[in-house]
Amino acid sequence: MKEYEELTFADDFMFCKILQENEDLCKELAELSLDRKIGRIVKTEKQKSIQITADGHGVRFDVCFEDDEKTVYDIEMQRTDTKELPLRSRYYQGMLDLDYLAKGKDYRELPDSYIIFLCTFDLFKLGYHKYSFVPKCKEVENLELKDGTDKVFICAGGNKDDVSEDMKHFIDYLAGKSAKGQLASRINGKVKEAIQQRLWRKEYMTLKEMMKDEYEQGRKDGIEQGIEQSICHMLDKGNSPEEIAKFCGYSIEQIKNVQEKMLHNVN
Repeated sequence: MKEYEELTFADDFMFCKILQENEDLCKELAELSLDRKIGRIVKTEKQKSIQITADGHGVRFDVCFEDDEKTVYDIEMQRTDTKELPLRSRYYQGMLDLDYLAKGKDYRELPDSYIIFLCTFDLFKLGYHKYSFVPKCKEVENLELKDGTDKVFICAGGNKDDVSEDMKHFIDYLAGKSAKGQLASRINGKVKEAIQQRLWRKEYMTLKEMMKDEYEQGRKDGIEQGIEQSICHMLDKGNSPEEIAKFCGYSIEQIKNVQEKMLHNVN
């Protein structure tokens, strides 16, 4: 893991902290990503976790919130192409719905929802900055299912003129370039302030030590399940097999085997 001073907005800890503590930026980012105004944020859940069954898969959302029109938004940061983001978007969508139904709601009351992935790479390698997906009929042109689900991938590395200038500036900032444009500049200012925050620094260092202890204990005890869970968590947050191997000491082969299991389970 990076030193605290090295963190950028694209790093999970900083990304979650900035958006969770600044609802105005969170709302502006969602509006910019969707190219439309959204309602007032009424409920924000910090790294919302959902575990439907004791022995089943769970999920932790980076930034999840609901507006006053009862629409749910999930914004995820992704720094590495783990080759399963489309499948993961499907899984996240399903978990949001299951969580809502588990609270005793009827399926007819399911809220509209948006899953937004912010990628520091072009996921589909077609040169677009934004890829939006809604269910459509194969046989009838322009017939949408209208089930209230939208999946959006904001990608760095595009060359198309498909988004606003402010969105392009934000995407460039996401990819590591200097902050230009209104949103990127405001976020960058918050990141600079955050670097000076002793409380966040302490929280990050504590998290770093806890993760290190977790990996060390997993290796020491030889608990394969615990090791796999640790690797899954790191892969889910966008760390590459090479990064995990360097930090945790696991072999590349071991990490890739876990990655293949994750893909199989999603399928």
